[in-house]
Amino acid sequence: MRHPLALAPIVLAFLGLVAVPSATLHADEKATPRAVEPAGISAEQIAFFEKKIRPVLVEQCYSCHSTEAASKKKLKGGLLLDSREGLLAGGDSGPAIVPGKPEKSMLIETLKYAGDVQMPPKGKLPDAVLADFEKWVAMGAPDPRSSGTGTKKQVGLDLVAGRNFWSYKPVVMPAIPSVKTDGPSTDLDRFILAKLAEQGLKPTPEADRATLARRLYFDLVGVPPSPAEVDAFLADTAPDAYEKLVDRLLADPRFGERWGRLWLDVVRYADSVTLRGFIFKEAWRYRDYVIEAFNADMPFDQFVREQLAGDLLPANGMDDRTRQLVATTFYQLGNTNLEEQDKKQLRMDVVDEQLDVISKGFLGQTVTCARCHDHKFDPIPTKDYYALAGILRNVRALKDSNVSEWIEVPLPAAPEVEAAVKNYETELAALQAKIKSAKAKKPVVAEPVVGAKGVLAVKDVPGIVVDDTKAMKVGEWMDSTHAGTYIGTGYTHDKDTGKGEKSITFDPEITVTGQYEVWLAYSPGTNRADKVPVKVFSADGEKDFFLDMRGAPPLHGRYVSLGQYRCEKDGQSFVLISNEGTKGHITADAVTFIPIDQVPKAPAPKPGAKPAPKPTVDEIAALEAELKKLQANSPKRPMTMSVVEEKTAIDLKIHVRGSVHSLGDVAPRGFLQVATYGPVPTMPKDQSGRVQLADWIASEQNPLTARVYANRVWHWLLGSGIVRTVDNFGTTGELPSNPELLDYLASTFVKDGWSTKKLVRRIVLSHTYRQASVADDRLVKADPENKLFGRGNRRRLDAECIRDTMLTVSGKLTSDRGGRTFPANLGSDYSFKQTGLSRSVYLPVFRNSLPDLFEAFDFADPSTVNGRRDTSTVAPQALFLMNNPFVIEQAKLAATRLLEEKLDTDDARLTRAYRLTLGRDPTASERSIAMKYLAANKGDAKEAWAALFHTLFATADFRYVE
Repeated sequence: MRHPLALAPIVLAFLGLVAVPSATLHADEKATPRAVEPAGISAEQIAFFEKKIRPVLVEQCYSCHSTEAASKKKLKGGLLLDSREGLLAGGDSGPAIVPGKPEKSMLIETLKYAGDVQMPPKGKLPDAVLADFEKWVAMGAPDPRSSGTGTKKQVGLDLVAGRNFWSYKPVVMPAIPSVKTDGPSTDLDRFILAKLAEQGLKPTPEADRATLARRLYFDLVGVPPSPAEVDAFLADTAPDAYEKLVDRLLADPRFGERWGRLWLDVVRYADSVTLRGFIFKEAWRYRDYVIEAFNADMPFDQFVREQLAGDLLPANGMDDRTRQLVATTFYQLGNTNLEEQDKKQLRMDVVDEQLDVISKGFLGQTVTCARCHDHKFDPIPTKDYYALAGILRNVRALKDSNVSEWIEVPLPAAPEVEAAVKNYETELAALQAKIKSAKAKKPVVAEPVVGAKGVLAVKDVPGIVVDDTKAMKVGEWMDSTHAGTYIGTGYTHDKDTGKGEKSITFDPEITVTGQYEVWLAYSPGTNRADKVPVKVFSADGEKDFFLDMRGAPPLHGRYVSLGQYRCEKDGQSFVLISNEGTKGHITADAVTFIPIDQVPKAPAPKPGAKPAPKPTVDEIAALEAELKKLQANSPKRPMTMSVVEEKTAIDLKIHVRGSVHSLGDVAPRGFLQVATYGPVPTMPKDQSGRVQLADWIASEQNPLTARVYANRVWHWLLGSGIVRTVDNFGTTGELPSNPELLDYLASTFVKDGWSTKKLVRRIVLSHTYRQASVADDRLVKADPENKLFGRGNRRRLDAECIRDTMLTVSGKLTSDRGGRTFPANLGSDYSFKQTGLSRSVYLPVFRNSLPDLFEAFDFADPSTVNGRRDTSTVAPQALFLMNNPFVIEQAKLAATRLLEEKLDTDDARLTRAYRLTLGRDPTASERSIAMKYLAANKGDAKEAWAALFHTLFATADFRYVE
């Protein structure tokens, strides 16, 4: 099909006519500017700096480049990095940054090791950190610090003053304003009318019923009404016709699909991580849980508790337990760097990410800005951060490995499945015990390769050798030759300090898949540790040991055997040694992976000795083959992403400057002091405290939770929040334009049993919601941003509504609901092509391959909390609608559908096309132009109608709802 713009000059005129909505544009419909934050920086930019930039500067740079370093005469190069002024002024070599231009910023060049100066000197920072710095400089290097703030204490509100800030005060039901009204109004409307009356203003009249129907359908179920549904509503003259339509849509299962998608933005839902495109194969269960929760109108306080502590709550049967376990997938959806080798750092990064989504999503607070120091603007001391982080630190979300893995847990299964699984586990345990026993009988010591004393060259060690000089070290290690017996140039050991902060990983290059025996060489001594944690990772999985390094190694005085394992070419096989929980030094010399057929034979038995029967290598291989076959045919329990409690609960120590390697005072587990009213629960010794955290957040005494959620619902329905910074109710967020209305909504929300549907119903039945978007000039001039809500907000459809509407018009939108919507064996999300025709909420959210339409139309970043999406208007959107194959295909299908309907004339077909696509009849001018075009292209009716639908898809009227 030729592009519609190339069909005839008349279509250009037609496009020009319909490219702008039929309603008159007003000043308030331009992009609404954000409120100015401290130092002209947005709350999002502050959060990015505090979370991504400042901790790195503190940890890596301040020792040599800060006012404190200068006071100790340790300043290097005259460069101060603890203030924005210092960055801009630079040092002896000139300015450190050029805001907006990372490619011209010396700081970026230095960090990337791209010039003569390379910092930090101890080693190049990870690529992800470098990318953060480039992004920061590209956005203008927003920096809330002023000169010397790197060494100052908190400058924001203290706890006493914080209690007087509006969002931390208890929610109190306000008095309903007494105002005169010109028509029907609800209690909600009276709060709006009172604010308008203060300015001598009146609200806009109600929108026409067809407009209201379209608005309601998109807001409540996310798809447009059919012409027949609009006609039925217009024909219903009963006084409660509108209320009946609202109730019907609230009961529609599509309500959960629409509102579930909105919540998924808040919790950074995705089906993969960026790293290597790893797939979250079970995340879809959480998506379906959310949709079902909104359809069932689950009380929001229960919704909170299940996501935060569902695995710890009592359950009434298998269905309850399944739902509660799936809810805790909430914790696992972050875009984690699973390759981080400092596992303590990784653990706290995961905790920080979880705390960020909890605090922003439920409380509207930027708590994670207090990870390294007291919050610079809000009454959140570092102690409160670690009180909350301590709760999450007692929960394990990952299995540590070279590339760590998220945790999945089994869901309750039908009795027959449980019985089959139990039988399988019995057989599995018996076979594994048999293999273990067989391997134990096999000699692990061979004829000495060399003597037990002195230096041994790496080339003289059998197998694939990884010397300590080639191993990956985390933390500070000391090289030594003191013992005199070692491989290569020496061995390494940990220092006296920093227990639990050091690890060393021996990662060989396996070139041939097969069975290997693994030997570890270490240097013994009386000052060595007796319980050294050692992990072997292979194709067989993980195996953990505790080694006693005080005595001589049993193999030739150099090695200890760690057993035999299957290692695969280019696979993950390594040995990791940690000093976690050790007393005394740990040492590491080398690790060698010896092919099983190259392990030296055992020495001949002594005369008269009776050799014990030993299994052959082939016999062991046969047992292992049997094991693999059993595992391959195992019955499968349904699994879900979740977290598990640690066996014992601890309180965290404050991490000085956010460093996991610099610990301060203990911060007992607890909550935000400024938002805590009433008795504080005692934290349990045998649990993390997540139940108590959930109860605190879901309490009606919490001043934030109900307010934040009521504001989100208002924003989702009216296009902007009473507090426009919907994820930030702190001092850097915007103040509420109508605080009394917000408290009214929060109070009635809790009184109505935390019911989302009742809150939605209360809002959409109001005159405020029903207002027309076109207002008189006086109202627009007095309130250009519509903060007083004296008129409706004209809103651009989000990406999902645009896609689902095209599929609705073409007749191809399916009613498929739930379940996994990608192949179960999919190994990576790279280059995945979305081909499904179900609602957009069911498309997998792959972080490396979002649908083109989502990318074009401001889909939420699935790695961050997004209570409010951006709404851009850029040229690529128009190009997408003109040229994208999906759009062209839906236009063709819509034309086919239209021509198959029994309509007598092109005039009737044109009206039908407009009503299907734009929800209205064509204007006289539009009808005239279109009919002329159709008459000129009667020779190929299908192509002409496809071009017309394509043109309608490209109009602003299609993308906007009045």
